Amino acid sequence: MSQAPAPPAPPAATDRHPVDQMLPPARLGLLGLQHVLVMYTGCVTVPLVFGAAVDLDTATIGLLINADLLVAGLITLLQALGIGRVLGVRLPVVAGATFAAVTPMILIAGEYGLPAVYGSMIAAGIFGLLVAVPFARAVRFFPPLVSGSVITVIGLSLIGVAAGLIAGPDPAAKDYARPSHLALAGGIVLLIVLVGRFARGLLAQLGVLLGLVGGTLVAIPMGLTDFSSVGHADWVGVASPFHFGAPEFPVAAVISMCVVMLVIFTESTADMLAVGEMTGRPLTSRDLARGLAADGMSGILGGVMNGFLDTVFAQNVGLVGMTRVRSRYVAAVAGGVLILLGLVPKLGEIVASLPGPVIGGAGLVMFATVTAVGVNTLRKVPFEGTSNLLIVAVSIGVGMLPVVAPTIYHAFPTWFQIIAGSAITSATLAAFLLNLLFNHTGRRGPTPEPGTEAGAETGAEAGTTPLTKPGTEPTG
Repeated sequence: MSQAPAPPAPPAATDRHPVDQMLPPARLGLLGLQHVLVMYTGCVTVPLVFGAAVDLDTATIGLLINADLLVAGLITLLQALGIGRVLGVRLPVVAGATFAAVTPMILIAGEYGLPAVYGSMIAAGIFGLLVAVPFARAVRFFPPLVSGSVITVIGLSLIGVAAGLIAGPDPAAKDYARPSHLALAGGIVLLIVLVGRFARGLLAQLGVLLGLVGGTLVAIPMGLTDFSSVGHADWVGVASPFHFGAPEFPVAAVISMCVVMLVIFTESTADMLAVGEMTGRPLTSRDLARGLAADGMSGILGGVMNGFLDTVFAQNVGLVGMTRVRSRYVAAVAGGVLILLGLVPKLGEIVASLPGPVIGGAGLVMFATVTAVGVNTLRKVPFEGTSNLLIVAVSIGVGMLPVVAPTIYHAFPTWFQIIAGSAITSATLAAFLLNLLFNHTGRRGPTPEPGTEAGAETGAEAGTTPLTKPGTEPTG
């Protein structure tokens, strides 16, 4: 007498998608720490550059660094683990402060003060939450043509900031551009180059961090370091919300930061789509919208906790490709480590005490790398038989005007100076509008961009078909 077939065994835990698999604790911890090491320097450079540009004291810059790490950790946890169907892309991505917001924040601080910086950041965060879904469905309007032009301008506009850190803020000062300072910065650049040329594996990813450490060691006997404030800092603590006072919301500052949020969305979109491809979990527009909404939350958290706007870090995207570890829980561990670092004020004080030439030397390489990534993104753009070259030329030209001539708009109203005086804001508006004019009006369809297809757009808008990666991913 034949027996009935046995019921199928329940799927084993290993049948779960690699993105959702939990690794052994020891391996999970080491891989999470590796993600933090790769992105740490890029993350803390933003508060260092902003704090120096607006002339904050060491203790306040240390506070910004801790707030920066805390918010980055919270957003990374949010991206990796998610909250329902509302927030978080649920991929192994790591968030950190973006350079895209630095120049607008400096301009807003100079015109309206720090309360306006954080008020406009909160407004931009709310704006990001509101437009996350529409942006995810309309991602075709931000192709590599737009993102590449903007990222190029971001890097170029910050090189002048690096030069100011190296040479000093006042050209009339006796020690301005002192040869020893220039030599120190040059040595840091050389060290980063040598690490990139001869190191392998994780060590090759830590060139900037090694440059900062090596440069600081050299700066000590030169008398450029002052760590006296470190001893007064607490081991554990967190800054009170709204440290600089009640937030303010000047219209021009809010508009400028909302445009920056769109730039951040463009950055994060490319990176999240890249990780989706690497991990074998292509994203739908709904997935992308949840990830972008988490970027919007960084504006609200950053504005309240004295932090910064965050984006998905491309350094960590590259690390996912290099290690081939796809578990999102690795990113969650990295987020936990960042939160712990953000709760140690003494560590923030140490980083804030780094000399200007040291920060500037490392920053020069990082900002120029952003520019190079923008140029690489533009390689994906078809130029033959299109008007795309003109769009890139005008966008970069308009964006760089306030960089090479900071007072060019001095005769205009303050609100106009804040918007047009930001290289990133003006380049974004120019590239977006010109792309609409030349590639989305007056013809049956837009000029095809690499990585986008009409069918993919239709499915993406329905939220059911995976999106395709729109070109080379930008850096954070």
